[in-house]
Amino acid sequence: MNTHKPRHIAAYLLAAGLGGQALATELVYTPVNPAFGGNPLNGTWLLNNAQAQNDYDDPDLKSRTSAFTGTSALERFTNQLESRLLGQLLDNISNGTTGSMSTSAFLIDVIDDGGALSIKVTDRATGQISIIQVSGL
Repeated sequence: MNTHKPRHIAAYLLAAGLGGQALATELVYTPVNPAFGGNPLNGTWLLNNAQAQNDYDDPDLKSRTSAFTGTSALERFTNQLESRLLGQLLDNISNGTTGSMSTSAFLIDVIDDGGALSIKVTDRATGQISIIQVSGL
């Protein structure tokens, strides 16, 4: 019986060796990053991972956002009301009605001069005057 075992082991080793070569394939590199040809669905995942690892704090971001968060509800309402009134003043020009508007920062005069529109804006803080002229109305 000892004569049969070495033949079986040799046959097994030969089959295992040939089978391993038959299963081997060529290695192909596939990029992950969509910027280099990878799957575009990986972009969000890669960006979220990069942002999660980013511990840099922009010092200018705090100063920029504090200017926007400091407005109260009254200031926002006043700004919206001023914008609406200015829009209405400009809409009334088509009816031939001119007028002026005074805000805390500006004096606005709208004048329709026979088809030529003049808008005079005066900055109250500096006294600087800007004149906008539109013809052909």
